[in-house]
Amino acid sequence: AMAGPPGLKPLVAVGQVTSTPDKELNFAACAGLVREAAGRGAAVVFLPEGFDYIGRDAAQTLSLAEGLDGDLMGRYADLARDCGVWLSLGGFHERGRDWPSTQRIYNCHALLDPAGRLVAAYRKTHLCDVELEGRVTMKESSFTNPGTEILAPVSTPAGKLGLSICYDLRFPEISLALRRAGAEILTYPSAFTVPTGSAHWEVLLRARAIESQCYVVAAAQSGKNHESRTSYGHSLVVDPWGAVVAQCREGPGLCYAEIDLDYLRRVRREMPVQGHRRPDLYGTVEAAGLALAP
Repeated sequence: AMAGPPGLKPLVAVGQVTSTPDKELNFAACAGLVREAAGRGAAVVFLPEGFDYIGRDAAQTLSLAEGLDGDLMGRYADLARDCGVWLSLGGFHERGRDWPSTQRIYNCHALLDPAGRLVAAYRKTHLCDVELEGRVTMKESSFTNPGTEILAPVSTPAGKLGLSICYDLRFPEISLALRRAGAEILTYPSAFTVPTGSAHWEVLLRARAIESQCYVVAAAQSGKNHESRTSYGHSLVVDPWGAVVAQCREGPGLCYAEIDLDYLRRVRREMPVQGHRRPDLYGTVEAAGLALAP
């Protein structure tokens, strides 16, 4: 299940779910999608932000959070081992080591390998504090600590994976830093609202793919999460030319895409925008501690 027979392009599966405050039901739904994707031969399975749960309010969200060493992540590690797949768990409500002192959590994108090992844990650096009058009010910073670093891309059977989460999508600086560090796939697991998703979701994802010349994989929440929350959905995969090559329908499900790194290299060779950048005019976007790709 890692990469398939020689000569075949690696397959990725993108999960779309409707998480609720019920963690058990959410796990059952996500595990079912992972097993289905593994059966189709997917090398990497992507789940969205809030795959573990979406709480009704900040108090419930905090009360349901766990550590990365807790029961739920242990079950996902077992699932990765059982299915022999990489799991991109796109937005885990993490009680970090500072929980006793801060009583705040992290929005954590956890990446597990097929042995169930935690290979990377990216903590969302841009928190969604938005007030669209009469439509959307969110203040993630009221209960979430911002992450403090961008992680180096991780080598997977599908390519070098750069980790982000949802609202990070609006900041091209992070994708450009990941591209400079060697990313071939950018991932934006999300829980976009309907007003912001219908206006900005696809155009932002395609823009990130085009400017970075990377594949973009975006798993999303879809539908009514609880009485006062509905998510936009439209999980998709964009290729390095900016074409949408896979997309989920409404409601829970999966879409699949082959990752063609030869095509990615061709796009970069024919239009070498990285080499055309003018750092002498506007500087260079890179993250502290990230090594540049060779």
